[in-house]
Amino acid sequence: MTLPLIGILRGVKPDEAVDIAREVLEAGITQIEVPLNSPDPFTSISLLVEAFGERAVIGAGTVLIPEQVREVYDAGGRLIVSPNCRPSVIEETRRLGMASWPGIVTPSEAFDAIDAGATGLKLFPAVQVGLEGMKAVRAVLPSGTLLYAVGGVGVDNFTAWRAAGVDGAGLGSALYKPGQTPAEVGRQAKALVAAWEAGAQA
Repeated sequence: MTLPLIGILRGVKPDEAVDIAREVLEAGITQIEVPLNSPDPFTSISLLVEAFGERAVIGAGTVLIPEQVREVYDAGGRLIVSPNCRPSVIEETRRLGMASWPGIVTPSEAFDAIDAGATGLKLFPAVQVGLEGMKAVRAVLPSGTLLYAVGGVGVDNFTAWRAAGVDGAGLGSALYKPGQTPAEVGRQAKALVAAWEAGAQA
């Protein structure tokens, strides 16, 4: 079963993207985004799709305008993650048959995203909203709405976030920081997956 985790490789370079992503995939994380404020992100996305497109969903983060959605699509990406809720970005993503994860904090943003056709919602930054704030948002969402926590979630607090009601998480600096080796990222990925799975039994 695919884990409800998105690996965020912010700052990754094309010449290291495949080796780092391989470690992430081997740990069991099969959704990977390359934020568009990384060096030459479309090249990295193309390389990752070529290497792992059969076994992973590859895409982009920090997608802010519809034109970027089309560029990601042309590079082979099929996952669009944003820090904000912009209906035009969501609508273009869904028109192209891609998965859409816009960033939300408030119920207003959440319902705007749902109305535009979002695949799921990215609660960002989760550390700012906190567990109680997340539960208040979760309480008003339609049944079945997927809510992923991003920003400040990881090994130390997965259990609490899962117990409070999130469906998944995006993993940023806890998974990868620029300059880390593939082996380091692999160890962090395995620890994160183990912690997430442990949270299910808590």
